[in-house]
Amino acid sequence: MEAARILERFRQAGIAGSFYLAIELRSLPRRGEERVFPGRLWGGREAGGPVFRLEVEDGQGEVRRLILRNGVEGGVWRWAGAQVEQVPPAAAVAPLFPGVEVSAFDVQMPFLYWPEAQLEKLARAFGRPAYSYLFKAPPGFLEQGGGYAAARAYLDTQFNALMQTELLAANGGVLKTFYLVSLKKVGEQYVPRQADYRNELTRDKTRFQATAAALNLSIPAGAFAPASLAEPWSPPAAALVLPVE
Repeated sequence: MEAARILERFRQAGIAGSFYLAIELRSLPRRGEERVFPGRLWGGREAGGPVFRLEVEDGQGEVRRLILRNGVEGGVWRWAGAQVEQVPPAAAVAPLFPGVEVSAFDVQMPFLYWPEAQLEKLARAFGRPAYSYLFKAPPGFLEQGGGYAAARAYLDTQFNALMQTELLAANGGVLKTFYLVSLKKVGEQYVPRQADYRNELTRDKTRFQATAAALNLSIPAGAFAPASLAEPWSPPAAALVLPVE
């Protein structure tokens, strides 16, 4: 079917090869002070789909270190100080740190691989044509504490980019939105430059911003295994600092 072909083409898209992004998560609450959480994101692709290693600091010495894997055998693992443990759905959707509207689930976006995907319509996102897909949560996800009954994603028809997502409650209400604000061309590829995550209940927002990038990295096979979280990784020396916009 055409809908399945479009979705599979998108799943195979993204940044080619292994990459690194230096990032900032800028907490922008409706009330209260802004805070910046620096981090590092490595990415690659395995047989089942994309895989990421995410490290985020709270600015006071505490670090969250996670492996995020997509596909049929996907999951989230974290370094718990002395051992690696798999993260259950309820913890995967929780904020990385209090006050941050970004979770492991938000970065992983496993709903793009949920089996019940329906092409709803040709819509518009930020003035551009986009395919609107509805993904129903797999059985047991909501009951296990996953928090979301479905997700909607808007895929740009020309650039095969994910422009916007909506995470939905059982009654269809929107709980959280993601917006791709801008892309940056590095070499011959585009990488995400800015994106916003907004809690639609509290209206608090966190902005993701990439501050440096390194592409086409040589990362050995198996490097993204959960056990690798026991060892800290150093950013690549060749990372290109992205200009401030």
